[in-house]
Amino acid sequence: MNYDERLQKVSVLGAAGKMGSGILLLTAVEMANLSMKPENKGKTFVLNAIDLSEEGLAGLMKYLRTQVRKIAEKKMVWLRQVYADRNDLVENGDIIDEYIFDVLNIVRPVTTIESAYNSNIIFEAVAESRELKVKIFKQIDENNPNKPWYFTNTSSIPIKVLNKEAGLGGRILGFHFYNPPAVQRLVELITIEENSEEMKAFALDYAKNLKKVVVQSNDFAGFIGNGHFMRDALHGIAEAEKLMKDHTFAESVYMINKVSQDFLIRPMGIFQLIDYVGIDVVRFILNVMNPYYPDENLHSNLLDKLFDMGVKGGQNPDGSQKDGFLKYEKGKPVAVYDPDKKDYVPISEFSEKCDRLLGDLPAAFKPWKAVNFSKTKAAMLEKYFEELNSMNTPGAALAKTYNQRSNEIGKQLVSSGVANNDEDVNTVMLTGFFHAYGPINNYLK
Repeated sequence: MNYDERLQKVSVLGAAGKMGSGILLLTAVEMANLSMKPENKGKTFVLNAIDLSEEGLAGLMKYLRTQVRKIAEKKMVWLRQVYADRNDLVENGDIIDEYIFDVLNIVRPVTTIESAYNSNIIFEAVAESRELKVKIFKQIDENNPNKPWYFTNTSSIPIKVLNKEAGLGGRILGFHFYNPPAVQRLVELITIEENSEEMKAFALDYAKNLKKVVVQSNDFAGFIGNGHFMRDALHGIAEAEKLMKDHTFAESVYMINKVSQDFLIRPMGIFQLIDYVGIDVVRFILNVMNPYYPDENLHSNLLDKLFDMGVKGGQNPDGSQKDGFLKYEKGKPVAVYDPDKKDYVPISEFSEKCDRLLGDLPAAFKPWKAVNFSKTKAAMLEKYFEELNSMNTPGAALAKTYNQRSNEIGKQLVSSGVANNDEDVNTVMLTGFFHAYGPINNYLK
């Protein structure tokens, strides 16, 4: 079965979710494009969008229509070539509408898992639960005569565990899209010894056609991305808890968030990033990873406490940020949650005091956006860290410690065999987390 044939029958599980909808969009466009090749004229391409939520599936179809229109508007030259034999399609608007129809005509929104029983490939983006994933895989595999390939979007569960418990005989690999899949360029590819060369080659071809940057991670819980992020987050939490001996909860969280964002030139501070992913999700991933690393304590009592209080963060259906450690207005943090008060404390009440305590940023400081997209980024970073490393303010000291820990985590991922080399760790953090520089760097004092 060649590439095109295998993509004639596909299912996406959890299709209406945040990750699933993006995976479905990318796959629907790829399948539609394949169906338009001359050699595939007349062949049927079916993409089952499987989700338990009928409301979610209705929203998914609206999302697809909007996004496919945007895609079509950017590829008018190609579309005119594709529809060159259609004399009824003259105006750009007509061509765009036809392409939208052709893409959506492939998609079958359904709530029944039985729809996957005839698929060649199963993309799975359901909740990050080993038991749930195994149950679904076993059910499909016992009823699907095609011996389908399973591409799981898990960000933490070892692939060999899913393979063994679901009895898939090596027909599963990790294909971890980053959020949101339609925008994020990174994919972590996690293979196991039992995977066939044909399956691995298909995965690489599929990623190439989607114009993704592929980093191959070895099969350790958390892989490279969460392997670094979870430990980085635990460091931030631990540093904030140290500050809480002399400062309030809100002040401590604010200061570490500022250090990890401004002093380290990151797109967002560590507590804002935890909120973005979701306190509940971060806590869950740590619980998944912790048993596989007996020499580490990948756990946070503070995350447990906030979770139990109903403070979870995450995203609203429209993509806006839910309140977590921080309260947001128009996407910007305006307050910090205080577990004792069970309420948010406005940042304006203490930010001046905390900024004064941390001390000034280096004179060479530029915000992340100005640095990350600059043609002289390397020179800017070198100058900035040279100045930061010469400073002894509390903020600079916290930043240097944080950078050192980030570096140690990156090197640990390589030495323990999770990542194949330093470059792969840096690529994941640069591409998947939009850092301005990799954790394994030469900016340490």
